[in-house]
Amino acid sequence: MQLRLFSWNVNGIRAAYKKGFLEWLDQTSPDVLCLQETKASLDQLEPALCDPAGYHTYWASATRKGYSGVALYTKREPLSIELGLGIPDYDDEGRTIVADYGDFVLLTAYFPNGGRDLARVPFKMAYKEAFLTYINTLRAAGRPVIFCGDVNTAHREIDLANPKGNVKHTGFLPEERAWIDKIVEQGYVDVYRSLYPDQTGAYTWWPFWGGARDRNVGWRIDYFFATPDLQDRIVAADIHNDVPGSDHCPISMTIEVEAE
Repeated sequence: MQLRLFSWNVNGIRAAYKKGFLEWLDQTSPDVLCLQETKASLDQLEPALCDPAGYHTYWASATRKGYSGVALYTKREPLSIELGLGIPDYDDEGRTIVADYGDFVLLTAYFPNGGRDLARVPFKMAYKEAFLTYINTLRAAGRPVIFCGDVNTAHREIDLANPKGNVKHTGFLPEERAWIDKIVEQGYVDVYRSLYPDQTGAYTWWPFWGGARDRNVGWRIDYFFATPDLQDRIVAADIHNDVPGSDHCPISMTIEVEAE
């Protein structure tokens, strides 16, 4: 059977709800949906967001109200769920959910933004290293891994509209890009690029200003990565840049899995 997985930084789930999020969910009907930057705790959410028909939902919210946060909507109930990496500095910001589906482990993650003044770049890089240690531990135990989310980094020049103008800005700093180099060297597969290695203009985030989205002046900073043992099972990968509601658009992958 095939499983359709989506990932979307909604830039506030309460705002997305008012812009038709649940209608999109009903029409699109992903098997698994990973959300980032939910910016809400459970007590702030409409009941329909927490318990939509046909889905189990899980939420990792930041202790700071209206900040960060990730969520998982899934038709297939995972064998287990972990809210966080087990490291309070990151888990208090609601950055990670780990779902064990048996034949693979899925992580949805909202990687920190380095900040315009670059003050949070060290925190961002520390999270990246902790995240890599976590997934490598799973992989060393023989577990296939898929991770997705807003990595807040464009990997190569093809992944943003203005690479030369952004080499000193967070999101395209050499050390941020080097981390993606490292995970690719370790065998993790950038699912979209594995199917479309030379596709230009394939962006997932656009600044709000200057009509950037209309002009497609964007960045590809949202990803699905998979361990190489899953590569032959990847059927499709897409960027759904026609979906409004956030400054990011949803991305998806389709994978062959064992029937339940």
